[in-house]
Amino acid sequence: MEEIFTLTFLTQLATIIAIDLVLAGDNAIVIGLASRKLPIEQRKKAILWGTVGAISLRIIATVTIVWLLKIPGLLLVGGLILLWISYNLLADNDNHDDVKAGSSFWSALRTIIIADTIMSLDNVLAVGGAAHGSILLVVIGLIISIPIVIWGSTLFIKLVDKYPIILYIGSAVLAWTAGGMIAEEPIIHQFIKDFPWIHYAGNIVLIVLVLLAGGIRKQKKQDITHTMGGNG
Repeated sequence: MEEIFTLTFLTQLATIIAIDLVLAGDNAIVIGLASRKLPIEQRKKAILWGTVGAISLRIIATVTIVWLLKIPGLLLVGGLILLWISYNLLADNDNHDDVKAGSSFWSALRTIIIADTIMSLDNVLAVGGAAHGSILLVVIGLIISIPIVIWGSTLFIKLVDKYPIILYIGSAVLAWTAGGMIAEEPIIHQFIKDFPWIHYAGNIVLIVLVLLAGGIRKQKKQDITHTMGGNG
C-alpha cells in the first residue's frame, strides 16, 4: 500500500497538478471552440460530459503510459518528447484552426472528446513521467484535473496573458520532469546513480536551454507578427 502523506508523494502530486494547470489551457480552448454554437444549457452538458469522457480516456492512456515507460529505452524517448513539449509551450506553436464547432449536442460532444483526447497526449506523457510508476498518483492527479479543465483552465489562460512568467514556470516544471525521466532510464541511471548532483545539474541545464530556446522563438514570432501588422 502506498504512503499517501509522505513528502515525496505530495511533491509528485503537486507536480502533476502543476502540469495539469499548464497543459489544460489548450483543452479549455478546444472545449470552448467545439461547443460555441450550442444553446447555453446544451453547451454546459456538452462541456461536462465531453470533459468526463476525455478524462476517462486520459486515465486509461496514462496508466498505459506508466506501464510502457517500464520498457527499456522508452523513459529516454519520453523525456526527449517532453522536452520538445516544454519548448513548444513557450514557442507558442499551438493551432486550433481545425477544431470545428458542433451544431448539435452529440456532434459537439464527439468533437470535444476526440480533440481533447488527441490534445491531451502531452498531458498524458508528462503526468506518466511525473508519477514515477504510481497508478494511485495518476488517478488522483487526473481526478483533480477534471475541475481544473472545466473551470480553472479559462481562468489560467487569463492569468497567463496577464503574467507571462507563469508560462515559463510551467515550461520549467515540464523540463524538470523530462530530466527526471531521462535520468531514470536504466542505461543512463547506472552511470549517475552514485553522483546525484549530476542529475540535478543536468536538470538545471535542460531548464535553462528550454527557457532560452523557447523564449527566443516566442520573441521572434511576436516580432514577425508585429512587422506584418505594421505593414498591413
